[in-house]
Amino acid sequence: MPGAAGALRAPAGLPGTLGALRAAGHRYRTVKQELRDNLLARMRGGEPRFAGIVGYDDTVLPEVERALLAGHDMVLLGERGQGKTRLIRSLVTLLDEWTPVIAGSVLNEHPLHPVTPASRALLAEAGDDLPIGWLHRSMRYGEKLATPDTSVGDLIGDVDPIRLAQGRTLGDPETIHFGLVPRTNRGIFAVNELPDLAERIQVALLNVLEERDIQVRGYQLRLPLDLLLVASANPEDYTNRGRIITPLKDRFGAEIRTHYPTELELELALIRQEADLVAEVPEHVLEVLARFARAVRESPSVDPRSGVSARFAIAAAETVAAAALRRAGLTAAERSPRPGSADPADAPAESHPVPVARVGDAVPVTSTLRGKVEFESGEEGREVEILGHLLRTATAETFRARLAGLDLSGFTALVEQGRAIETGELVPSAELLRQVGTVPGLAKVLDRLGIGDAPTPGQAAAAVEFVLEGLHLSRRLGKEVTDSGRTRYAGRD
Repeated sequence: MPGAAGALRAPAGLPGTLGALRAAGHRYRTVKQELRDNLLARMRGGEPRFAGIVGYDDTVLPEVERALLAGHDMVLLGERGQGKTRLIRSLVTLLDEWTPVIAGSVLNEHPLHPVTPASRALLAEAGDDLPIGWLHRSMRYGEKLATPDTSVGDLIGDVDPIRLAQGRTLGDPETIHFGLVPRTNRGIFAVNELPDLAERIQVALLNVLEERDIQVRGYQLRLPLDLLLVASANPEDYTNRGRIITPLKDRFGAEIRTHYPTELELELALIRQEADLVAEVPEHVLEVLARFARAVRESPSVDPRSGVSARFAIAAAETVAAAALRRAGLTAAERSPRPGSADPADAPAESHPVPVARVGDAVPVTSTLRGKVEFESGEEGREVEILGHLLRTATAETFRARLAGLDLSGFTALVEQGRAIETGELVPSAELLRQVGTVPGLAKVLDRLGIGDAPTPGQAAAAVEFVLEGLHLSRRLGKEVTDSGRTRYAGRD
């Protein structure tokens, strides 16, 4: 992440003076030229350009690349949780790893292109002996979350009363304390949620975008800033509420729309990449959660202007994994039969089996994550009910997609003649598998779910519970929740 490399030290052997830098053949480039050259080099070499960005290869990223090649400042428009900030931060990797700066310069001035009066005077005095330092690209990124209390001083700068007290005159440019934007000179500056900036503050950015200079309290000061300015905004705020002033909108060279993953597989890839899972979550459970997130986004009960963040599905996967870990912590160590065997003695003891999530572990998600969803005004009080229905729909779709065409009569036979199978959040895998015993067709289910022919007890239990729930949702089994919180599957009346 930008800023994380603050303690990095420049490699030995880099030039330490302006004369040595010239002798090494270094040439000055603007930030936009640097980004363009490095982007083209990666394109020609077939290297990845934006690490960690999922689902934008054919839509957003080509537009970003065109904007960078054109040297345009850009604004990314999209609902929450579409990866706008991550995409902006990934641009830093297109900068040179190390760049020379005038040692001690607040504005990261290039030794061959000083911009402040003080640095120009220092260059005139020292000449080729001017000492230079080296700045890592992670330190060439600035970011500000726009809030209503953001001031011009925060972004651009203000008069420093301490310097005035030291005897400098009010007209001396050295009395200015520079803000975030000029301090990111020769780098990339991002403004997140730009519409939240007060209009009078937005005015302060006009010169930065067009004339590439700044004005502080009427100073006759021209600093030719060298930076790429990128902003993010919600399209609802940007286009309908008129909260970005027209001259500022006009100064951005590119307006790029982001979006949620367009395909189920991309949604799954995003969950796999981002979720920090504390237990094993089988692929079929992840697919249920991915379908669930997409169903919530498309639901007429959910406000489409707000969107449903990609963080919804990621948090759901992490919650499901936590439920599996909680079950492992609250239940005794499992001694489970091998799938297809009813005798627990056939299985080796596992003092600490790897917890495995089941589809039933997703049920609490409807309560814990409802705060991430903005519902339409008429749905007040029905939030958990709506999410529960969408989760069941996602589970049924995954069941059909994964197990369609299989003979599952062996599972329905388990509950014939009044028998029932109990599962639930605190039912260990061993207990569930003991109830099931030998099930014809389990091997084919495991194969379809990608678990293989040597599953752990937890994986086998997860497969069994998924089949039972799918049969219930397809109206082939009955289901009830007991007073103790267990789920009981039985024959339909």
